[in-house]
Amino acid sequence: MSKHVCLLLSLLTFTLLGFAIMTNSSSKAQAPDSTSNHAAVDYGPAIAKLKAAVQYEVSQHDLPAFSISLVDNKQIVWADGFGYQDADKKVPATSQTIYRVGSVSKLFTDIAVMQLVEQGKLDIDAPVQEILPDFTPENPYDTPITLHQLMSHRSGLVREPPVGNYFDPTEPTLAETIASLNQTKLVYPPNTKTKYSNAAVSVVGEALAAKTGMPFEQQIEQTLLQPLQMPNSSFDRPSDKTELLATGWMWTYDERRFEAPTFPLGTGPAGNFYSSVADLSQLLICLFQEGATPNGPILKSETLQQMITPTKDEHGAENRDFGIGFHIQKLDNHTKVGHGGAIYGFSTQFEALPERKLGVAAAASLDGTNDIVRQLTNYALRLMIATQDGQPLPEYPTTATLATERAKALIGTYQKQGGTDILKISELNGDVFLAQGVFRRQLRATSKQGAIVTDDPFGFGTPVAPSGSQGIKFADAIYERLPHEPPAGIPERWQGLIGEYGWDHNTLYILEKDGQLHALIEWFYDYPLTELGPNEFAFPDYGLYHGEKLFFARDERDSATEVTAAEVLFKRRPVGTPHGDTFKIKPVRPIEEIRPEAMAATPPAESGDFVESDLVELTSLDPTIKLDIRYATTNNFMGAVMYKQPKAFMQRPAAEALVRAHHRLKERGLGLLIHDAYRPWFVTKMFWDATPASMQDFVANPANGSRHNRGCAVDLTLYDLATGEPVEMVATYDEFSPRSFPLYPGGTTRQRWYRQFLRETMEAEKFTIYPLEWWHFDYQDWNKYRIGNETFEELTN
Repeated sequence: MSKHVCLLLSLLTFTLLGFAIMTNSSSKAQAPDSTSNHAAVDYGPAIAKLKAAVQYEVSQHDLPAFSISLVDNKQIVWADGFGYQDADKKVPATSQTIYRVGSVSKLFTDIAVMQLVEQGKLDIDAPVQEILPDFTPENPYDTPITLHQLMSHRSGLVREPPVGNYFDPTEPTLAETIASLNQTKLVYPPNTKTKYSNAAVSVVGEALAAKTGMPFEQQIEQTLLQPLQMPNSSFDRPSDKTELLATGWMWTYDERRFEAPTFPLGTGPAGNFYSSVADLSQLLICLFQEGATPNGPILKSETLQQMITPTKDEHGAENRDFGIGFHIQKLDNHTKVGHGGAIYGFSTQFEALPERKLGVAAAASLDGTNDIVRQLTNYALRLMIATQDGQPLPEYPTTATLATERAKALIGTYQKQGGTDILKISELNGDVFLAQGVFRRQLRATSKQGAIVTDDPFGFGTPVAPSGSQGIKFADAIYERLPHEPPAGIPERWQGLIGEYGWDHNTLYILEKDGQLHALIEWFYDYPLTELGPNEFAFPDYGLYHGEKLFFARDERDSATEVTAAEVLFKRRPVGTPHGDTFKIKPVRPIEEIRPEAMAATPPAESGDFVESDLVELTSLDPTIKLDIRYATTNNFMGAVMYKQPKAFMQRPAAEALVRAHHRLKERGLGLLIHDAYRPWFVTKMFWDATPASMQDFVANPANGSRHNRGCAVDLTLYDLATGEPVEMVATYDEFSPRSFPLYPGGTTRQRWYRQFLRETMEAEKFTIYPLEWWHFDYQDWNKYRIGNETFEELTN
């Protein structure tokens, strides 16, 4: 039966039953057999609460699209979409929106294998080499690898293959991906430890293909998707259903967002599946019907029971994390089975309570948001349980921005009492961040009690509270405030390792943090590394890559050119400029051609009441303020002289505030080094007209004017009063790269400390930082002044 026929039959059935799924509105959908073991249940109040919770999260965390479906036994009781599925925000998301569902793929691959087991064609406890004789990763142990181990993540295989891994955009075949695993060695002896592995389930898919003689995608289409009536699901990106496809979005700690890549993974059986929540609900219904579908059973009930039962290790102890394919957890007192999916731009949860025959499928089109999706999924299940049991419906927790005074009181660096763990709390433009452990967390206040808790894409509810006069309590641990002093530098042997590696779509950062080298991988996972040798490091014994290592290759200057991390090769990325050098662009037109045009142009007209301009030269207020006015030289990003004189002017209130900041710094043996302040409007126009469009985020649009034009913006850094030398920051001044962002996570602790200290000093005098440049600060009253266009010569005459 073709997908199109299945779709027509499904829609006809839904229509006859009177349950049409409506675009971007609440809906009900009935399975072909609508008989339920439950008495009629009114989920209306529960759905109203759930809708409010979803709308809150979509707004709070800016989820582009979110879809969810609720299943009770044999029916979809409600399905809906929120936000917009397209990049232009014109197409509302619905329950039929197609998401890339990541590791939910594994369930379909594993179920298809178990179908062959039922038919007597496969023995999942036999060595997998009986099916794939050319699959020969180094296994120095006596125990052979089996399909059972691969499907329950107990094989000891690496997480990612060298070819076709999560990072690899070259689109190799599944056979090429599996062949590359022969270059690897087992991380652990088989069946001794749970190690989640995309490589492992990819081997399962290859075994499925080898046994059936057809591509695994085709086998799953015929034996699962068609009987389940999942017309909008496929292991291939559905080119014939582009009108239903959601655009996936990536985000980073330095607050960038960009469209997610769409290349197929080499580990397709483990993560390439596309589906809608309406389609995924058909698998939930099938589970609750013990494998039955309108077109006959896909599995026997005892086989499904085996898949959702914890597997056992070599000593007979239960693997509490996984059955065969299914992730096994607890929700309150209920056993919850299913799987999450995390892939470029998407987060998915597929969850079922077998005893209650309740399930939820949900997906969001924003990377790294599985905990938000999981929280909403769990809330939906709890609402359904409460409804069935006639209990009060639970409330969904919400939070608000921390009050400024509470945030400021928390900011600082802390050390765990009796330990070495470091915790840091910082703030940027009202957002408060806590860095400790794997993730950077965000702190907010609960809406009812006002307690401070974590609330971000990585989870909700870990409490933070003051402890004593100088400490804080985070979770169950006490941390004591450390002195606000610059940290030490790093060992020389690490200098050549720090930097960026990999691809634009997935960058690996090697950085130093609190005296230890770290790997920030897959955008969010921050892991301390154990140094085993000059070029060899180990991941920690937890997280995504536990048990695996990193190996650096260096050039003749002792700088790393690449790193092989957990079997994946990451090439060093050219980013920014070396310290001491100046970042330069190639202007799209010659500066001397642009200059007369810009000087003849007229600034944009402005209406309203403005304060009279009172530009004052900074060094006239304090001669110890140091100047390095790059635009009066050719040592700037344009490589051309923009000012005739190396001077810096600001509106008098802003200049006086800057002088106060300079005096505060003197207590630390530091001073302010000014690169630019007031800038005539015609120079802003020259910058804009000469800069390539791809880089114009770093220059102001003359149509709006710049805060520099108003005399209330300043570009600056710190310098050492004793030596007169600039303090080294993460990035150089005027560098057009992500290293310039105030929240760029790379570099060294010392560099980031000085970057933060400069910001704190300026903010204390009512300046705010520009989100793309660590050196650019705007005074609070910038909008009270008109755009200026006077030259320095006109100001001094």
